Amino acid sequence: MGTNPTKIATALSLILSVSAASFVSTANAETTNTSSTTEPAAINAETETIVVIGRSEANPLNIAANVHVIGPADIEMSGAVSLTDLLRSQAGIQVSDNNSGTTFAMRGFTASQAASNTLILIDGRRLNNIDISAPSLNAVALNQVERVEVLYGSAGVVYGDQAVGGVINIITKAPSGTGGGLELSAGSFDTYEAKGDISGQINDAWRYYLAGSYNQSDNYRDNNESETGSILGRLQYQSDKQQFFVEASYYDDNRQAPGALTLAQFEDDPSQAAPFTDDDYTHEMTTALRSGYEYQLTNEWALAADINYSDTLTTNFLWGSAGRIERNLFSFSPKATGNYQLEQGDLDIVAGIDLSVGEADFDLAYTQRNNEQKMASVYVQASVPLTSTLSYVVGGRYSEVTDDLTDQTLYPNGVELDNDAHAFELGLNYRPSIEHRFYIRANDNFRFAKVDEQAYTPVTTIGLDPQTGRSYEAGWDWTESLYTFKLNAYVLDLEDEIVYDAGRTDGPQGGGANVNADASRRFGVNTSFDVQLSEDWLLGASYDYIDAEFTEGENEGKALSWVAEHNARAYVSYDIASEWQVFAEGIYTGERYIEGDNANVDPKLDSYVLANLALNYTRDNWSASLRADNLFDEEYVSAGYYSAWGNGYYSGNGRSVRLTAGYRF
Repeated sequence: MGTNPTKIATALSLILSVSAASFVSTANAETTNTSSTTEPAAINAETETIVVIGRSEANPLNIAANVHVIGPADIEMSGAVSLTDLLRSQAGIQVSDNNSGTTFAMRGFTASQAASNTLILIDGRRLNNIDISAPSLNAVALNQVERVEVLYGSAGVVYGDQAVGGVINIITKAPSGTGGGLELSAGSFDTYEAKGDISGQINDAWRYYLAGSYNQSDNYRDNNESETGSILGRLQYQSDKQQFFVEASYYDDNRQAPGALTLAQFEDDPSQAAPFTDDDYTHEMTTALRSGYEYQLTNEWALAADINYSDTLTTNFLWGSAGRIERNLFSFSPKATGNYQLEQGDLDIVAGIDLSVGEADFDLAYTQRNNEQKMASVYVQASVPLTSTLSYVVGGRYSEVTDDLTDQTLYPNGVELDNDAHAFELGLNYRPSIEHRFYIRANDNFRFAKVDEQAYTPVTTIGLDPQTGRSYEAGWDWTESLYTFKLNAYVLDLEDEIVYDAGRTDGPQGGGANVNADASRRFGVNTSFDVQLSEDWLLGASYDYIDAEFTEGENEGKALSWVAEHNARAYVSYDIASEWQVFAEGIYTGERYIEGDNANVDPKLDSYVLANLALNYTRDNWSASLRADNLFDEEYVSAGYYSAWGNGYYSGNGRSVRLTAGYRF
């Protein structure tokens, strides 16, 4: 699918590419009000600004997209102790956890596809890997997080590769004041955690921020002990016309791997480890460097650029053999943004270039593989006011990618694979009043095959084509002072979808292979409602319906695996007293076929409900939280994989309790 270039799109790109205007940076957007309140972010939507759309500041009600912001108050209210726990309970996000890493799927993707079709960002830096392994979301401790912006739906123009089902942008705290904090936590499965941060002012222009965390746990399953640590440092300069920052971080995660269970083993004891996994482990070490500079040209013009570099070493012992994987990624993203204040509203423009070079080197007992991937993209987007209540957004992107791949099985002498893709978007946003907002949006999307997908295709296939698609959606937001209501409906069509087909017999080792699948379609509706019943009571509920199926080929009409048709969430928050607040939520995940069962031959996995409860205390600079996850000790499959020789099952966590205490100074 995709959109063919047109004269109109070309002319638009030429016109907007020579436009530059007032710049609003990600670093600016990181500094927000962090005052404590139990009022949810949704009810404060009129005063929020976000950067996940347009890569510059915007109010979520003024853009033609479905965006949800998890603010400081929401994080505090939930009592969550990690980003994984926080996102696990969000509406419209389906989770897969193989007890070594968690992936988050949006808009109906399978567990193995989620890491390649949901884009994860930290302050605008891509966290997704060059291969199909899941992003290390816990590299950022929750005490470092200012807010999380979730864009539901495609963002192929603004972010390009992998922004298919949605975008999750994690905004960390910036050095906006002087002070710090310490947080200690302990709980079930011999879990202990410490987090700390400190920030200060060197002089009128320079500030610093340091943060660190350490966690150790036996975890729910046997042979799943983990030890995780992270440290981050940032130095920032700000004047009237320019800003600069440099940041360095290190993340270390050493975790034993309990392996997959058979169905009989799962039903007997879901906490047990698979046989012969006593020595299995993965150890990931990541160093990341990031720097950004922005300069205010005039009241309407500004320029900026981000430079990012990350280097990851993963060592492991799995299935009886040792392995080593090295990855690195360098990216450079200059851009110009503009804001012209017209009589009918703001005209916003963003145009930029994304350049990246990544390398992955696999040294495993069964795989010797190396790939260097170079990607170059150019994009432009404009939000144009037609009247004081009506605006439209239009934009386009073009991307090229080259893979220089060597693989001992398929390409022992090396091969160069060249691909390109493009995207176009058009959206309309209508606000007849402050309370109501209506929008419609069409957005192309694409993703390029990753290194381990390109190197594990049918023996007669020389490289996979880019996956392309188009998303159509419409929505209505109704926001009052005490409640919000959201309704969104969408259709996502994909062609050449990149999937692993376990039923193939022509793979590199005679079995399954990665292929460009037949066309598929995802149709969905999601709705949410939040209401402040009184000064002390806050309630909310959401429901997501997804109909995801193949529309062509031998599996035509079959449901896509691992996609639950029905998902729901409900929560309540009650202020017992001025210092005490209790929070409870229930999360429902419906029936679904096990991952890889594209022919729908096996029975569906059972639906389940997870109940979480938190008791929170705040007084002056002190805070404490007692949180219980999976309160009723529900046994459920958190990840599962279909195989003709026997399915593999990974257990979800059983009941766990965490006590956390913190002090801010």
